[in-house]
Amino acid sequence: MTHAVDELLGILDLEQLEHDLFRGRSPKARWQRVFGGQVIGQALVAATRTVPPERRPHSLHAYFLLGGDPRVPIIYEVDRIRDGRSFTTRRVVAIQHGRPIFSMSASFHVAEPGFDHQVPMPAVPMPEELPDERSLKATVMPRMPDPVRAYFERERPIELKAVELERYISREPQPPRFHVWIRATGPLPDDPAVHQSVLAYASDMTLLDTALAAHGRTVFERTIQPASLDHALWFHRPFRADEWLLYAQDSPSASGACGFSRGLIFTRDGTLVASVAQEGMIRQVREEPQAPE
Repeated sequence: MTHAVDELLGILDLEQLEHDLFRGRSPKARWQRVFGGQVIGQALVAATRTVPPERRPHSLHAYFLLGGDPRVPIIYEVDRIRDGRSFTTRRVVAIQHGRPIFSMSASFHVAEPGFDHQVPMPAVPMPEELPDERSLKATVMPRMPDPVRAYFERERPIELKAVELERYISREPQPPRFHVWIRATGPLPDDPAVHQSVLAYASDMTLLDTALAAHGRTVFERTIQPASLDHALWFHRPFRADEWLLYAQDSPSASGACGFSRGLIFTRDGTLVASVAQEGMIRQVREEPQAPE
């Protein structure tokens, strides 16, 4: 297990303070705000711990209210909305400095048989056909902007292999689509709840950036102010987050400083395991002119 994965599992292992009350911490990183995927993953852990293990989450709907402060813990308060015969509903509020920064509703369902169909997986190169980390560092990273290169060079709990690498080395407008293979950078425990929480964490990665593809821009630019506003995730079928998953994303619309993106997540054999939708702020800001020396 890599250090980054070990740290991620530690972050997702919330401390229980009281009945339906949990505390989460943030990694020791240089982020000015808490990563949105971290809050989604932690909130899902908090909700899951109040539900019988035979009921698995099938959907969550979340709103980001305020930017999280990575210097202080996050308190997660779970409200047991409903416990039905087949479905369970929980509401989670994340609190910092006495104010809610995030709210989420999650629904849990007992396994049962039913109709089954899915859309096919897009035809894209498999992860082994894409440049590995060594090739990427030698050929692509030198052409990347400094913020993008710094992100890809650091140790991460989630490995990314982008199909459309030109997104990060060109400012030419591209179709608003993005395909990226993702997986944890080390083995995870067999508990399905862990894999769902790790995927919830990863589902906030690259999705908002897809809305900027049509404009030849990325969230890594200093003149782009990005922020996730709301996030929805549906789990369809079992999966492992430490095995390659294709995150197929597109952005049907961007307007009014907001971008809307969707994602379908497939196993490498083409099984659709999750769907995602998100709207986020992609505000364009003017860079302050530097004072003459």
